[in-house]
Parts: sequence; structure tokens; C-alpha cells
Amino acid sequence: MSLAVCGGLYSGAAMAAAPVLLDHATLIDGTGAAAQSDSAILIQDGRIAAVGHSGAVVVPGGTKTVDLSGMTVLPGLISDHSHTGLVKGTKVDASNYTRANILAALKQYERYGVLTVTSLGLNNSPLFDQLRQEQHAGSNPGADLFGVDQGIGAPDGVPPQGMFHLGPDQIYRPTTEAEARAAVDCMVDEGTDLVKVWVDTFRNGVPGAKGFPKMDPAIYRAVIAEAHARGKRVAAHIHDLSDAKALVEAGADIIAHGVRDQPVDTDFIMLMEQKGAWYIATLDLDEANYIFALHPEWLDDPVLSTGLSPELRAQFADPAWRAKVLAAPLTAASKAALAINEHNLLTLYRAGIRIGFGTDSGASPTRIPGFAEHRELKLMVEAGLTPMQALAVATGNAAALMHLSDRGVILPGRLADLFVVSGDPATDITAVDRIEQVWHRGVKTDGPLVAR
Repeated sequence: MSLAVCGGLYSGAAMAAAPVLLDHATLIDGTGAAAQSDSAILIQDGRIAAVGHSGAVVVPGGTKTVDLSGMTVLPGLISDHSHTGLVKGTKVDASNYTRANILAALKQYERYGVLTVTSLGLNNSPLFDQLRQEQHAGSNPGADLFGVDQGIGAPDGVPPQGMFHLGPDQIYRPTTEAEARAAVDCMVDEGTDLVKVWVDTFRNGVPGAKGFPKMDPAIYRAVIAEAHARGKRVAAHIHDLSDAKALVEAGADIIAHGVRDQPVDTDFIMLMEQKGAWYIATLDLDEANYIFALHPEWLDDPVLSTGLSPELRAQFADPAWRAKVLAAPLTAASKAALAINEHNLLTLYRAGIRIGFGTDSGASPTRIPGFAEHRELKLMVEAGLTPMQALAVATGNAAALMHLSDRGVILPGRLADLFVVSGDPATDITAVDRIEQVWHRGVKTDGPLVAR
């Protein structure tokens, strides 16, 4: 069956469904505005038809009403930095890049209320391009899919071949500026949404770690110039402030990880502001290196257990694994990196820098799709953002970063991508874990729900 026909069937089903009124809910609309009590949202033809106070929204005949008293409706979460098809169980390997594995991950994101995912590189064309179009058309269950096709790293550098076991078609490693431009052209011709470069050594703050060769600045400058010439923006993987500065100065549009080696300074803030660059902190990236070893009791929490494979559950339950993780030099370095990252996020947020939302979920087994995004929200609040500020970053801001004007906020005409929780996440961010319903393009998704 062709994509056009599949998409038509999905759209037809949505259009044939009776209108739905979500009534008596508290509304957090994703714009950063204050929560609105006793609200009503009319869903029709897969989109939001009207929003207003309960009783004030005019509904057509045949509308089904869903009473959401005591519940809060938010826009579906949007990840600006995740990965798909890299992990299965506890293994990272090119053999995991299969249609079934990617669709299972997208379905898991959806169960957690993450309804749009940007897979930021290490993808395999043509499978990634095909699935991206299918998810855009709504042909399969699961989160909508955007992203970078392969991405560009340094020869013998990051992302390390030994760690990720990548296939030759999952990343470009140019050695000349001409090869760099050709790699960009190939990705753009395949329809990539963004271009990604990795500029890091992967020392991760571990004392004495050898690390990997870093990309030659001439290469990433060629990548950025060619991407901009082809109308595409560039996201840059970094760890250190010096690299972040150099990349923004060279024209990188998105800093895809937080600065984690030292506090950001005024020069960096001014540079980000002048260039209009976006910043994605990915706080959960470092926490995920050790947090499950610290909290074996989380295995009894349905918010986590919903996202665990049997293999990963067994690993987290293993006392020897937990002891090894807690003794590893990377754990101490990751705790320090998280503290710096949280400090820098708050500094940049208060300075008015544009902040996106992402976690690097799916890049390693412990960065669990969906669960990582819930942890990210809590870590953002721990960093000093209010719950409402964190939620706006994960919805309206995240959509703006990806230039998606059809989602991320609850307004008439937008996609009915909605996430219903019990309680009040405006005052208690942990309420996002109490998922009651997920509506994707106006259709209530099937379970299982994360927690009730």
C-alpha cells in the first residue's frame, strides 16, 4: 500500500470520527501563560477546533463529551534531541536499526505523552526517510518523526565506532572540506530536516581519560556553510564551552547538548543572543549514567517499568552492575557535569537565550525513550525553572526550535496532540507522571498508560 493511500486512510478515519469535547479540565496551553481552570477543548478532524471556558464553547451535534474534572490537559511533549534505532535491550548496535525496533520506540514515546521526536543523527537511509514520511502521514502508531539523516563526525572520532557499532551508512566522517560539503549535499538531497556535527572528545570530564580526535574546525565550517547554502540549519554536539563558542561563531544554529565543563560566561551569552542560536541542555544525559544504580526501588514504579525491556530490568536489578556503576570514574564526572549543566541552563534561560527540549534518549540503553523526557522536566525544575517554564520549553519552545507551527501549543487550528494527567503539574512537576490519556491527532491512543 502506498504512503499516500495509508495517509489517506488515517486522515479519513480521523475526519470520520465524531467531534470530542474535553470538558472541565485545567488547561496548560504551552505558551507559558498561566493555567486556566474549568476549560473546554473541542477536537474535530484531528485538530483543535475551539478552546474556551467550560460552557462557552459551541459544539456541533453528535459531539462526544469527556469529563476531565481534576485533570490537566497539556500539549504533547516534543523532543528536539533523541535517537531511534540504536538500542535494543542493553545493546547498541547497527543491527538494531530495523523498522520494528524504531516503531516500537516511537510507540513507547507516545505512551509517555511525547508525541513528536527529532532523531538527531546516526540514522540509516532510506529506512529513516521512509519512516519519517509514514509518521508524518499518521500511517503507524507512535510519535511523529523528524531528524538528521546520518550526521557528520571526525575520522576515528566521535561518535566512537567501538561504543556505537555503527554501520557505514549511519555517519559520514569526511577528511576534506570537499568531502564535508558532499556529505551535506547527500543528506539534504535525502530530505534531512537538519544537519548534525559531533565536536567533542568524549572524555566526559573523567580525569586522565584519553578521549578521541576532535573534528577539524575547517571541516565543521565547511559543513555549516554548505548546510546554510542548501537552506538547512546545523545542530552541534558539544561538551565544552570553548567548542560551543567556536561553533556558534562559525554559524551553528543549535547547541545540541549543554555546556558541562565550566560555567558559561558573558561572551557566550552575547554570542548566542547575537546569532539567535538555540540551546538544548539534555540534563538527563549525564544523570542517566548513574541514576538507576542509585535507585533500584524505581523498578517498582510503573512510570519506569513501563519503559523497560526485560534485559534492562535485569541489569538494573543486578547488585553487581549497580556497584560497578557507582564505583566508576564516569559516575563522579557525570554528577559534576549535571550540576554545571543545570547552572548553565538557568543562567541562559534567565538571559533570554532560546531554549529547546531534549534528552539524547535512545542513544544508550539507560536513556529510556519517554521516561528520559519526564526526568528532564524534573531536572529542569531542580535547576531553578518553574514547572510552567519547563513545560513551555518542552512544548511551545520545542516546536518553535523545529519550526513546527502546527503543534506545541493548544490553540484553534493546531494538531490535537494532547497529554492528560491527574493533578496540577503547574505546581508539582511530578504530576506529568500521572498520565490518564494521550490524544494524538485527535485520536485517543490505546494503552497501556504509564500510570493511573
